[in-house]
Amino acid sequence: MFKKNFKNKLKELGIPLLFLVGGFLIWEIAVSVLALPEFILPKPSKIIFEIINQFKFFLPHLGITMLSTVTGYFIAFLLSFILAVIFVHSKTIERGLYPYAIAIRVAPILALAPLVVLWFGIGITSKIVIVVLICFFPLLVNTTQGLKTADEKALELLNSLSASKWQIFIKLRLPSSLPFIFPALKISSALALTGAFVGEFLAADQGIGYLILLHTRTFDTTTAMAALLLMVLTGIFFFLLISFIENKVVFWQKPERI
Repeated sequence: MFKKNFKNKLKELGIPLLFLVGGFLIWEIAVSVLALPEFILPKPSKIIFEIINQFKFFLPHLGITMLSTVTGYFIAFLLSFILAVIFVHSKTIERGLYPYAIAIRVAPILALAPLVVLWFGIGITSKIVIVVLICFFPLLVNTTQGLKTADEKALELLNSLSASKWQIFIKLRLPSSLPFIFPALKISSALALTGAFVGEFLAADQGIGYLILLHTRTFDTTTAMAALLLMVLTGIFFFLLISFIENKVVFWQKPERI
């Protein structure tokens, strides 16, 4: 059984890795054959060596970006979860506030971001606020929908047993909402990185987004792409971590194949 599971996992990981290596190989050959200058498109081998050789240089900037990303992500989840619980228990508040939640989502983040930087400055606070704004809506919609999908018969049974609202929430609504919440968390993990990047592109003196912008302006494409690749790898790890937690927490669902 263990051997079978190991082989399946190896196959699942092996195919994407094979495509990745193949893509990098084609890229490496294409740059050599076309004789592209390094400032236009460096070889992937140079980018990887740049990450290895300059990792200590990238690490503080990566830490700053991830700090704003993770902080904004968790604040967005906390706010959306609290508001979703309120919506489920009060139709009046839902009707009153939901249009404003939609307005936050509809407003382009690139239009809001300069105002956020103006109000909160160029420090980490403005990046966190941008991440919260970009992650808030999908988390709110999915969490609200999930909390409302509690089985009606189970709800009637708990009410007939004089269960409190807290007991109904913990025993029924929360478990029912988890299959809706985790997909939103995975989507928002990518959106959170986008929000942090937008903030760093607009005004920052630290972070991966700042590095990419700075080195692109000086035509140091190798360093810029190394920073980008490092951020992509971190984002993939973030996504996989949430997927792993989902498979452990929502254990009654078939584990997702990644």
